[in-house]
Amino acid sequence: MIALIQRVSQASVRVGDRIAGEIGPGLLALVCAERGDTQASADKLLAKVLGYRVFSDAAGKMNLPVTNIDGAGCAGGLLVVSQFTLAADTNSGLRPSFTPAAAPEDGKRLFDYFVASARARHPAVETGEFGAMMQVSLVNDGPVTFWLQARP
Repeated sequence: MIALIQRVSQASVRVGDRIAGEIGPGLLALVCAERGDTQASADKLLAKVLGYRVFSDAAGKMNLPVTNIDGAGCAGGLLVVSQFTLAADTNSGLRPSFTPAAAPEDGKRLFDYFVASARARHPAVETGEFGAMMQVSLVNDGPVTFWLQARP
């Protein structure tokens, strides 16, 4: 599985005319399942997302995870948005191929599992809507953006 995480001061996702999810300071995680991914892949990726140290400590170093963004135990928000285009194969031609992406039913199952697991481990999880046309708004703090991957 793949996640593109961005440290944000705020982020939201709209589906049509409604806000499906929004957070203040925290992480926006664009998440994609690839062919062959399993729940074990999702578990590994979630551990990385929740544990990746991208928030500044008292000395100004990126040393704190989203579970503790202020060094005093305060958890930041986590906005999880499905994005199958992260699995695009762009090695040939000028049109991406999405054959590396999981089939839609597998992608939804793994995305739902990832979100449920995140909600069980983190107090502030919001989401978009799998398979929907979404508009994502964010204020990238830094900017800080990382590509994370977990293989089965």
